[in-house]
Amino acid sequence: MKRIAWILLLVGMLVIAGCGNKEESGEGTGNDSIKLIAAHNQTSPENPYQDGLVKFKEVAEEESDGKIEVEVHAGTIGTEESELVEKLQTGAADVVLVSPGFMTQTGVKEVDLFALPYLFNSYDHWEKVVDGKVGEEVADRISEKSNNDFKVVGYWTAGVRHYYGKKPLQSIDDLKGMTIRTQTSGVVADYWKKTGAVPTSIAWGELYQALQQDVVDSAENAYPYFVQQNHHTTKNGKYITETAHDYTTRLLLVNGNKFDKYTDEQKEIILKAAEASVQAERESLYAQEDEYKQKAMDEGAEVNEIDRERFIELAKPLQEKAAKDMNVEDLLQKIREME
Repeated sequence: MKRIAWILLLVGMLVIAGCGNKEESGEGTGNDSIKLIAAHNQTSPENPYQDGLVKFKEVAEEESDGKIEVEVHAGTIGTEESELVEKLQTGAADVVLVSPGFMTQTGVKEVDLFALPYLFNSYDHWEKVVDGKVGEEVADRISEKSNNDFKVVGYWTAGVRHYYGKKPLQSIDDLKGMTIRTQTSGVVADYWKKTGAVPTSIAWGELYQALQQDVVDSAENAYPYFVQQNHHTTKNGKYITETAHDYTTRLLLVNGNKFDKYTDEQKEIILKAAEASVQAERESLYAQEDEYKQKAMDEGAEVNEIDRERFIELAKPLQEKAAKDMNVEDLLQKIREME
């Protein structure tokens, strides 16, 4: 009898322990409480990415009455996109932000469509594309080709990119022979080579010094990013020509397989928070573009506009070749029709 009583006591203890484990993981408690780790790779507290993820946190926690907790990381669990994506796949992060260029490295080459030079002619055009059927189709392809490891829950932007360098551009011919810090492979590099420029690889953290010391003649980026780094104050960063060659796209991702295991209510709240984060990030970025353009001019930078027609015409055959290689010719045509 004592032996039976001991066995029953042991079984009871195991059952209690099992219940405790379920409670710790948020499963089987009836509370449906979860914690999400949301991360981007920028370390500046003024970055629009931070504004977007803070809004995601606010909405998710408010809509769930605190049952969804969101922890936001600004470069603290990875300053490289590869680190963040790896954490998303392993479960160490739940919401991350990446660029199309990185997604192509994971085998989803179609997403590089959004990185083609002069694909968009305005933010209105860009928003119509990514918020419409084309954006939905690209998101579906990402989910399908990644076996649902990556689910797009929103499209953010990193601004519109312009040239800045040691001299202003009056025409496309002024780029001939100039070194420019940009991608050194793929369609972006091919485009700059076609202009006559020489694509050059310089780490972002080393670019200020490279511009100051004639290591590179020029670079290209959006106002909030290069002005925050004071590139406009360097010897080879003073002259800004608004080429507007790239209305950038960034992808807000969750792990689709993990997302599918959430309750319907949790899914709905997460998607609502993602939608709110999209609007917050875009509004922050749009405002910062004007702010940092003015800051650059106030601090001595010279800004000029340029006739972009030759730039655009040069890009079209490269767009078509890239779209064919990516098997997205139909999507390219849809984007052009939405101009």
